[in-house]
Amino acid sequence: MLIVLLLMSMCSWKISYGSKAEFVTCGTILKLINTDLKLRLHSHDVKYGSGSGQQSVTAVDVSDDNNSHWLVKPVMGETCKRGSPIKCNTNIRLHHIATKKNLHSHYFSSPLSGNQEVSCYGDEDGEGDSGDNWTVVCNNDYWRRDTPVKLRHVDTTAYLAGSGRTFGRPINGQGEIVGVSSQYGTYTDWQAKEGLFIHPGDPLPHQHAIHTEL
Repeated sequence: MLIVLLLMSMCSWKISYGSKAEFVTCGTILKLINTDLKLRLHSHDVKYGSGSGQQSVTAVDVSDDNNSHWLVKPVMGETCKRGSPIKCNTNIRLHHIATKKNLHSHYFSSPLSGNQEVSCYGDEDGEGDSGDNWTVVCNNDYWRRDTPVKLRHVDTTAYLAGSGRTFGRPINGQGEIVGVSSQYGTYTDWQAKEGLFIHPGDPLPHQHAIHTEL
């Protein structure tokens, strides 16, 4: 309900739920699924017991968990036009809606596999630091909803990935999310899934924008 109210307040923008629009855009709230593991990127107010001690990031197999919603934002200090498609190789932040922190990484070891730790970080206004910045790596002109992308951490060049390992208590059964050094490793592909997608007001060259009211 919180997410619906948030998006309805943007009444001057064209938005849709689960439409066939082609692109992920600035201001979109979405879930990201790891295409190999079939798990959605997730976070919650549970801190790591080792490493940085920051808010943990995991992966879950359920599609209707509100702790898997992420807002696509520009990096700190920059702006993007709401509804504008995200170009490939653009730096973005992924803001966790429920806890108001940003997807983050740094040179700490992950708790299960010893890869690079991925956490959520930032103050109550959602402001963190350069460790929140990720590059959308894709081969098209823009980030397409029907095509997997890779997310490369700007500060460390690690790629967002699942490790294939799962936690015990207190987050029993949830998958470990890590940073890995090679994009060619396993579990590094992510695709946009369920969400509230804001669409551009004008078509891209040779494209027809899809406008659907919520």
